[in-house]
Amino acid sequence: MLLFSLFFKIPVIKLDFGHAIYYLEKDEFELRWIHSVEKEEWVEKYIRDSDELILTETYFKTFGAGVPSDGEIMGLHDGYIHMKIDQRFRELNLTVSENVKTTIISDNAELPLYEIISDYESVIISIEYLHIWEYIGGEFL
Repeated sequence: MLLFSLFFKIPVIKLDFGHAIYYLEKDEFELRWIHSVEKEEWVEKYIRDSDELILTETYFKTFGAGVPSDGEIMGLHDGYIHMKIDQRFRELNLTVSENVKTTIISDNAELPLYEIISDYESVIISIEYLHIWEYIGGEFL
Protein backbone atom coordinates (compact mmCIF):
# COMPACT_ATOMS: atom_id res chain seq x y z
CA MET A 1 0.00 0.00 0.00
CA LEU A 2 2.85 2.39 0.83
CA LEU A 3 4.49 1.73 -2.52
CA PHE A 4 1.17 2.42 -4.28
CA SER A 5 0.84 5.79 -2.55
CA LEU A 6 4.30 6.80 -3.77
CA PHE A 7 3.30 6.47 -7.42
CA PHE A 8 -0.44 7.24 -7.41
CA LYS A 9 -1.29 10.84 -8.29
CA ILE A 10 -4.61 12.68 -8.20
CA PRO A 11 -5.46 15.15 -11.01
CA VAL A 12 -6.63 18.58 -9.83
CA ILE A 13 -7.25 22.00 -11.34
CA LYS A 14 -4.40 24.31 -10.34
CA LEU A 15 -4.57 28.11 -10.05
CA ASP A 16 -1.07 29.58 -10.16
CA PHE A 17 -0.92 33.23 -9.07
CA GLY A 18 2.88 33.40 -9.17
CA HIS A 19 3.08 34.20 -5.45
CA ALA A 20 0.60 31.47 -4.40
CA ILE A 21 -0.94 28.26 -5.73
CA TYR A 22 -4.45 27.04 -5.02
CA TYR A 23 -6.33 23.98 -6.19
CA LEU A 24 -10.01 23.50 -6.97
CA GLU A 25 -11.65 20.66 -5.11
CA LYS A 26 -14.08 19.93 -7.95
CA ASP A 27 -13.35 19.04 -11.57
CA GLU A 28 -15.35 21.93 -12.98
CA PHE A 29 -15.63 25.68 -12.61
CA GLU A 30 -17.14 28.78 -14.14
CA LEU A 31 -15.14 31.81 -15.20
CA ARG A 32 -17.15 35.07 -15.01
CA TRP A 33 -16.35 38.62 -15.99
CA ILE A 34 -17.96 41.80 -17.27
CA HIS A 35 -17.34 42.28 -21.00
CA SER A 36 -15.25 45.42 -21.46
CA VAL A 37 -17.25 46.73 -24.43
CA GLU A 38 -20.75 45.34 -23.91
CA LYS A 39 -20.67 45.91 -20.10
CA GLU A 40 -22.63 42.69 -19.60
CA GLU A 41 -21.71 39.55 -17.68
CA TRP A 42 -20.04 36.74 -19.62
CA VAL A 43 -19.71 33.19 -18.27
CA GLU A 44 -17.63 30.24 -19.46
CA LYS A 45 -17.99 26.72 -18.04
CA TYR A 46 -14.94 24.44 -17.90
CA ILE A 47 -14.46 20.81 -16.89
CA ARG A 48 -11.31 18.81 -16.31
CA ASP A 49 -10.86 15.85 -18.65
CA SER A 50 -7.66 13.96 -17.87
CA ASP A 51 -4.90 16.54 -18.37
CA GLU A 52 -6.98 19.10 -20.29
CA LEU A 53 -9.53 21.77 -19.55
CA ILE A 54 -12.58 21.73 -21.79
CA LEU A 55 -14.65 24.84 -22.39
CA THR A 56 -18.09 23.21 -22.59
CA GLU A 57 -20.45 26.16 -22.61
CA THR A 58 -20.55 29.93 -22.63
CA TYR A 59 -23.39 32.30 -22.01
CA PHE A 60 -23.77 36.01 -22.46
CA LYS A 61 -26.48 38.64 -22.92
CA THR A 62 -25.46 40.37 -26.15
CA PHE A 63 -23.62 39.46 -29.31
CA GLY A 64 -20.45 41.47 -29.68
CA ALA A 65 -16.67 41.29 -29.79
CA GLY A 66 -15.35 37.87 -28.81
CA VAL A 67 -18.52 35.84 -29.34
CA PRO A 68 -17.55 32.41 -30.72
CA SER A 69 -18.57 31.96 -34.35
CA ASP A 70 -18.57 28.16 -34.36
CA GLY A 71 -20.55 27.32 -31.21
CA GLU A 72 -23.99 25.74 -31.24
CA ILE A 73 -26.65 28.07 -29.83
CA MET A 74 -28.61 26.16 -27.20
CA GLY A 75 -31.23 28.80 -26.54
CA LEU A 76 -32.11 31.76 -24.39
CA HIS A 77 -32.40 31.23 -20.61
CA ASP A 78 -32.78 33.91 -17.93
CA GLY A 79 -31.83 36.62 -20.44
CA TYR A 80 -28.60 34.83 -21.46
CA ILE A 81 -27.80 33.28 -24.83
CA HIS A 82 -26.38 29.81 -24.11
CA MET A 83 -23.86 28.40 -26.54
CA LYS A 84 -22.38 24.89 -26.53
CA ILE A 85 -18.62 24.84 -27.08
CA ASP A 86 -16.13 21.97 -27.16
CA GLN A 87 -12.71 23.59 -27.01
CA ARG A 88 -9.74 21.94 -25.27
CA PHE A 89 -6.88 23.69 -23.51
CA ARG A 90 -3.70 22.48 -21.82
CA GLU A 91 -3.79 25.67 -19.75
CA LEU A 92 -5.52 29.03 -19.55
CA ASN A 93 -3.45 32.19 -19.21
CA LEU A 94 -5.88 34.66 -17.75
CA THR A 95 -5.23 38.37 -17.28
CA VAL A 96 -7.23 39.61 -14.30
CA SER A 97 -8.81 43.03 -13.98
CA GLU A 98 -10.84 44.77 -11.32
CA ASN A 99 -12.64 46.63 -14.11
CA VAL A 100 -14.21 43.43 -15.39
CA LYS A 101 -14.51 41.69 -12.00
CA THR A 102 -12.77 38.44 -13.07
CA THR A 103 -14.20 35.69 -10.83
CA ILE A 104 -14.07 31.89 -10.58
CA ILE A 105 -17.10 29.99 -9.30
CA SER A 106 -16.53 26.43 -8.08
CA ASP A 107 -19.13 24.39 -6.23
CA ASN A 108 -21.08 27.55 -5.27
CA ALA A 109 -17.95 29.21 -3.84
CA GLU A 110 -16.86 32.50 -5.41
CA LEU A 111 -13.22 33.40 -5.83
CA PRO A 112 -12.90 37.05 -6.94
CA LEU A 113 -9.51 36.88 -8.64
CA TYR A 114 -9.38 40.69 -8.94
CA GLU A 115 -9.22 40.89 -5.12
CA ILE A 116 -6.33 38.40 -4.89
CA ILE A 117 -3.92 39.81 -7.47
CA SER A 118 -3.21 43.26 -8.85
CA ASP A 119 -4.79 44.65 -11.99
CA TYR A 120 -3.49 43.10 -15.20
CA GLU A 121 -1.53 40.37 -13.47
CA SER A 122 -1.98 36.83 -14.73
CA VAL A 123 -3.20 33.58 -13.29
CA ILE A 124 -2.40 30.31 -15.03
CA ILE A 125 -5.09 27.64 -14.78
CA SER A 126 -3.90 24.13 -15.58
CA ILE A 127 -4.06 20.50 -14.51
CA GLU A 128 -1.56 19.14 -12.02
CA TYR A 129 -1.17 15.63 -10.66
CA LEU A 130 -0.58 15.56 -6.90
CA HIS A 131 0.69 12.75 -4.70
CA ILE A 132 -1.71 11.84 -1.92
CA TRP A 133 0.34 13.71 0.72
CA GLU A 134 0.40 16.84 -1.50
CA TYR A 135 -3.35 16.53 -2.01
CA ILE A 136 -3.98 16.28 1.72
CA GLY A 137 -1.76 19.30 2.46
CA GLY A 138 -2.88 21.44 -0.51
CA GLU A 139 -4.75 24.76 -0.43
CA PHE A 140 -8.16 23.87 -1.88
CA LEU A 141 -10.97 26.22 -2.74
